[in-house]
Amino acid sequence: MSACPCDPARPYAACCGPLHAGVAAADAQALMRSRYSAYVLGLRDYVLATWHPSTRPAELALDPAATRWLGLTVKRHGADGDRATVEFVARYRVGGGSAVRLHEVSRFVREDGRWYYLDGEFPGG
Repeated sequence: MSACPCDPARPYAACCGPLHAGVAAADAQALMRSRYSAYVLGLRDYVLATWHPSTRPAELALDPAATRWLGLTVKRHGADGDRATVEFVARYRVGGGSAVRLHEVSRFVREDGRWYYLDGEFPGG
């Protein structure tokens, strides 16, 4: 079994693999982790399917050969009924460039038993 991109201490088959195969995420943090793993693996259709239709882009280009994802840290998460937020830092490198930190506070909504990514803010500092 290979390690899961969102948490190398867990096997992919027991972490994000089932979500990528269609199992609904138990909470917003699990969805966010599975979306990170989908970016790492180039699973464009999964990223779009888990993006709320009201904010989903018409197109999304993923190039896993050009972008090397270096790791994910979840800083905090919280839920209030069918709404949730997850703050995380994802590190990546494009080509031979310097590593970049993507720090986001993401908003999620649950509809019909499934969590969806709505949007995110990038905190300063």
